[in-house]
Amino acid sequence: MRNYLKHYINGEWVESTGNETEEVINPATEEVIGTISLGTKEDLDKAVQAARDAFPSFSKTPKEERIKLLENIAAEYENRKEEIIETITAELGSPKSISENVHYMMGYNHFSQAAESLRDFSFIEDRGGHTVMKDSVGVSGLITPWNFPTNQISTKIASAFAAGSPVVAKPAELTPFAAIILTEIFDKVGVPKGAFNLVNGSGSVIGDGISSHPDIDFVSFTGSGAVGQKIMQNASERIANVALELGGKSPLVVLEDADVENAARAAVSHIATNSGQVCSAATRVLVPSSMKDSFEEAIKKVLPEFPVGDPQGDNHIGPLVSQKQWNTVQSYIEKGQEEGATLLVGGTGKPEGLDKGYYAKPTVFTNVNNDMVIAQEEIFGPVTCLITYDTIEEAIEISNDVKYGLAGYVFGEDEQTLAKVASSIRAGRVKINDAEADFAAPFGGYKQSGIGREWGDYGIEEYLEVKTVLGYPKM
Repeated sequence: MRNYLKHYINGEWVESTGNETEEVINPATEEVIGTISLGTKEDLDKAVQAARDAFPSFSKTPKEERIKLLENIAAEYENRKEEIIETITAELGSPKSISENVHYMMGYNHFSQAAESLRDFSFIEDRGGHTVMKDSVGVSGLITPWNFPTNQISTKIASAFAAGSPVVAKPAELTPFAAIILTEIFDKVGVPKGAFNLVNGSGSVIGDGISSHPDIDFVSFTGSGAVGQKIMQNASERIANVALELGGKSPLVVLEDADVENAARAAVSHIATNSGQVCSAATRVLVPSSMKDSFEEAIKKVLPEFPVGDPQGDNHIGPLVSQKQWNTVQSYIEKGQEEGATLLVGGTGKPEGLDKGYYAKPTVFTNVNNDMVIAQEEIFGPVTCLITYDTIEEAIEISNDVKYGLAGYVFGEDEQTLAKVASSIRAGRVKINDAEADFAAPFGGYKQSGIGREWGDYGIEEYLEVKTVLGYPKM
């Protein structure tokens, strides 16, 4: 049982000023695995003051010192590997292989990449007639989601530290323990007092408190569009900077010359990995009309490669994070059937033999029109839609006919067609033929998928203000 009833403020674990707590549930067993304290406005004020006090010195630390700090964090993160994997598996229900190869690795890569990006990062540039300087934005408030307990919080913190910005962080109540391990790592490697502060709590108290706090200069949020709108409203009252990484309904365009089985396997992997609880997942699969039957058969053929079950076992798909999320996914599957889409595989209810835990059936709809609710709204579960097209122009039009623009995917062989489709998709990140991830590449979205970019040097830029100096002495 993990009981964490303290917050981390000004370099110390301190008691909350309130007495409210919340239980954390293992979604695979539906059992309580720990408790956190729900912070108060007073707790948040103390954390913000600590960060504000740390700002003058932390923002002026030499670049080499910040690089070393990030390297030390990455090294200690490696030392805690097994505990991080075990914790994410317990609090998120992620299968151990995914906890290791996705969640653990993404956290590590963000810290190591931030150190690497910082080496070549220039905070001052002589432009002849003027000099451009980049200063730390100030105190940053970070609000992170439950679906990637190390990924989003790590990229935000790594970029903030690289830029010299002190942080006040609020992890999600559903998956708080990985963030607590990160905090212990920061404490061990000697992150300066006040440069990092962690306050657990609810979105209505700590989340709203961060986005509306007069002494927080910049807010970075990953989560739902509705909450993102509220954060923008709160921040607008004091003209504070915000960065938002919100939802997605990403297309996977399968071209005529694509390998059908490989493309089908990629399509299934998008709803299987992290149980489909991925904002950038491809959940609209666009296939040529002539390929429809063979693609459907390929989906049914490859699906057994992604077994559902106990995350402690050799499975690829674990449970959804909570009963609430399970109910939401079920309602969308019901909606798809009501709209007239055809169930190719899956459906409502739990997979056979899995009565305990928030498990959902991997579900693929076919005969889907892009104006259906299941094709327009983010489901955030193991559900995808097959949509047919007749021309490349139609595929591009369908790809862009949603309010989101976080990611896109293209599968095929002809390089000119691949390039045409990839460059035409209105999204912040497009992958061709399952290209490898690059943690130096910017990540973020168009349209209602968000504002700003994370990862690498673009991530560092988010935590900086640009200053122009005229007549600056030449060095």
